[in-house]
Amino acid sequence: MQIAVTEAKALLLDLIRRAESGEEIVLTRHGTPVARITTIPPTAKQRMAAIAEAQAMARHAKPEPGQATASNHDFLYDDDGLPG
Repeated sequence: MQIAVTEAKALLLDLIRRAESGEEIVLTRHGTPVARITTIPPTAKQRMAAIAEAQAMARHAKPEPGQATASNHDFLYDDDGLPG
């Protein structure tokens, strides 16, 4: 998305929210791009914490009674045993 700096002043909070959700915002002055609002990538420590949290959730997840659980084989191979 491109937006003039003068317009961006009034919409800054909304533009930041949009950038947080992954959208790239380009600020322009007289139609010329001059700045970009983007997300800051997570640090290695934040990524590792997110992975650890997901792994802990997976370990504690229990299927509903009667619900079939999938194995790696189900995702890697088709019904004939060939790579999917």
